[in-house]
Amino acid sequence: MNDPIVYLNGELTPLSEARVPVLDRGFIFGDGIYEVIPMYRRKAFRGAQHMARLFRSLASIGIPNPHSEAEWQALIERVVQANGLDDQMIYLQVTRGVAKRAHAFPKEMVPTVLIMTNPMVLPSASSIENGVACVTMEDRRWLNCQIKSTSLLGNVLAAQFAAENEVTEAIQFRDGLLSEASSSNVWVVKDGKISAPPKDNLILEGIRYGLMEELCAAQGIVLEARRIPREEVFAADELIISSASKEVLPVVALDGKPVGAGRPGPVFARIHAAYQAAKARL
Repeated sequence: MNDPIVYLNGELTPLSEARVPVLDRGFIFGDGIYEVIPMYRRKAFRGAQHMARLFRSLASIGIPNPHSEAEWQALIERVVQANGLDDQMIYLQVTRGVAKRAHAFPKEMVPTVLIMTNPMVLPSASSIENGVACVTMEDRRWLNCQIKSTSLLGNVLAAQFAAENEVTEAIQFRDGLLSEASSSNVWVVKDGKISAPPKDNLILEGIRYGLMEELCAAQGIVLEARRIPREEVFAADELIISSASKEVLPVVALDGKPVGAGRPGPVFARIHAAYQAAKARL
């Protein structure tokens, strides 16, 4: 994709030609919402759940939803077809729009709408077979992590910390309790059971969270949502991270120490196989 086609405020245009005014509140304040939807064989995976989260996030910060679900789906289809890829990651962004710089919401705003796409990059065979390493850090983000906001500086700094340590993710803790990674949910496996932080304001409820609940129920794996102390994470038999782009990945080292046996475990193997089967049913 040398110059992908994007949708911006009613028009399809090459990405290199897309322009947003400097006074767009997304640029000035990070005043916007985004969503990322994986497309396999040009079909949205968990598309309804992604759309529901987009709608929730828009409502939570008072941006009027500019489109119905059917209209969003039609716009996404236009971008998918314009770019001609079977497997894509669709990125949606809605900002409050353009106005004179002032912190409070201006009246009668027209939201800015962007839809763009990137080729799907699946996890490598090595990362699935051998696992990945992560580091830990304190979670210093705001207290509305359930909103999928474009204000992502905290996540950016966490991802940079991971990059500087040459690992896949930074797993965060708030007051000694597990929250999430820079752009992934975290799953703790002990004695064949999975635990995860509760779906509240301290994490972004990844769309894979609901999928994991479904996969675990189908596989007969107990999944419990609860507060997880740091020491339990380091005592885990297995750790798993999940996101739209990572799907599910096994964490085999944390802060330079092995997780469990230091290799992907049997619970991950079952979850990964079930995840691939769910994709195949699209």
